[in-house]
Amino acid sequence: MRGSGRRRRAAGAAALGCVLALTATACGDDGSGSAGDKGGEGSGKGTITFWDNNGGVRTDVWKQIIADFEKKYPDIKVRYVGVPAASVQSKYDTAIQGGGLPDVGGVGTAMLAEVAAQGALEPLDSRISGSELSGKLNDKFLDSVKSAGGDGKTYTVPTSANNGTLWYRTDLFEAAGLDAPTTWTKFYAAADKLTDKDKNAFGYTIRGGEGSIAQALDAMYGQSGITSFWNGDKTTVDDPRNVAALEKYVALYKKDTPSADVNNDFTKMVAQWDSGSIGMLSHNLGSYADHEKALSGKFRGIPNPTLDDGTRVQVSNPVDGLALFKSSKNKAAAWKFIEFAASHASNSKWNESAGQVPANTEAAQDAWVQSSEPTKLAAEALNGSTTEIVQLPYYLPDWNTVSKADNEPAFQKVLLGKESAKDFLSTLADQLDKAQADWKQNH
Repeated sequence: MRGSGRRRRAAGAAALGCVLALTATACGDDGSGSAGDKGGEGSGKGTITFWDNNGGVRTDVWKQIIADFEKKYPDIKVRYVGVPAASVQSKYDTAIQGGGLPDVGGVGTAMLAEVAAQGALEPLDSRISGSELSGKLNDKFLDSVKSAGGDGKTYTVPTSANNGTLWYRTDLFEAAGLDAPTTWTKFYAAADKLTDKDKNAFGYTIRGGEGSIAQALDAMYGQSGITSFWNGDKTTVDDPRNVAALEKYVALYKKDTPSADVNNDFTKMVAQWDSGSIGMLSHNLGSYADHEKALSGKFRGIPNPTLDDGTRVQVSNPVDGLALFKSSKNKAAAWKFIEFAASHASNSKWNESAGQVPANTEAAQDAWVQSSEPTKLAAEALNGSTTEIVQLPYYLPDWNTVSKADNEPAFQKVLLGKESAKDFLSTLADQLDKAQADWKQNH
């Protein structure tokens, strides 16, 4: 067995089977089979099914890429199924147990271990090395993918990377005579100076709802300077330096942030920042379009702050990618689509639309990257010689459960003063150490 979290989800998925109404068509009709099916290369023609793991948000650009692909390969048709990001993990788990997997699906590193551990994905190393993509994919993105897969194999072709971004209101900073918040020292000073509760003005908005743990980890390691998630087989999340960093970070709540932040997911947080008088927001490159629409000319996006000596430590952001499902009965056609989508032109088109960092190294040199300051700075930070990346353990099948459902409510208790940062991190560390021990026992 590979962990209680995966067992619980797999059992639930099996019980739900085809009843779970997450697909756009009847169960089994929009894919190639269940995880146990061996599939085959097929004719390289016909219809393949593609699941977009961020349906709705990226639907338009994917349909453009699909149209381009079908123009180049008129003998192949791509059936597009847009799946909301919040439900894609459940959709994959259900299809793995009950059938109806696609030929190609969006699988990022945050969920890669969960899907790969169930034997659903085709290793892609030999296909990449023999294709036009060979030597044209960012090495660091490939390393993240291989690490997340759990056994060193490449189970998804990287297409993009996000990066933690500190968005700040240039108009408010200039009016207050503040420097850009490029260091943590400047960040905290700005958070204090820009707060005026009588005028409903705050220096920062903190993420207290869904997705809070990753942001808190980024702030912790960024301040503590600890560069590894593990010290041997024990996690460093409860290191005293991380405890002190989290204490300082959560102390911003209600002092320099709105009290409603305790329930903020990214949607609420972004909407609040775009429409209010809040100095800073930590999110990622994905919210650039929203900010540009609401605050054109009044904001900047920079990588998360550095230590005072210029050293940048940040946790790894998920690398998105395209996976080939082992049960596909037309792997030849499915691989052509993956190769096309990750090529220079398509990868550039997708990432320009999303505002993210291209995985294709040729696309990363395109003019739009150089002219989009947040994306350019993010790319430089990800590849910078003074940047230390703390690789989160996406390879743990229980990672999503531990970092989301098991601890997001507990983090809210920390914000509300009902639990100490030390106790919260001690509990988190215990869960992670057990998950790591369980993983090592089975690998």
